[in-house]
Amino acid sequence: MRRTATLPVLAILGSLALAPATLAQSLIDAGDVESIANIARGYGSATIQTDGVGDPQILGRINGILYTVNFYGCTNGADCTTLQFQAGWKNTGSLTLDDMNLWNQEKRFGKAYLDAEKDPVIEWDVNLFGGVSTVNLDDTFDWWRLVLQDFTAEHF
Repeated sequence: MRRTATLPVLAILGSLALAPATLAQSLIDAGDVESIANIARGYGSATIQTDGVGDPQILGRINGILYTVNFYGCTNGADCTTLQFQAGWKNTGSLTLDDMNLWNQEKRFGKAYLDAEKDPVIEWDVNLFGGVSTVNLDDTFDWWRLVLQDFTAEHF
């Protein structure tokens, strides 16, 4: 009787030992540019390019809004650790620093500011160090979609 009771326990312990390896295989970090681009493509167009310092960059569109995903913490254009989502618009003169400050005060996601040319920019930094699940990163892109939707609805 004791022998049969230990078999299920051993099976459970064995599967728990494999769980970290299985989990690690399903994580995405900022070094996996292609997987990140594939998630971005679920929300619209997305192409991989290289920025001015040789790091990866994704140029995408969500609901017609152009944005970039910039990769940071990279070593020689690879092994990046963080992302920054960014979108910018031409200011027709209607958006002020007070508008950007109000956005930052009222919204949790997306930092807004006026750049050197007084054009509005919205950014969102995302830490992927150690990896996140595909579901988590997909949800991050969905939050970015909502940030873009809210920002344009309020200001354009």
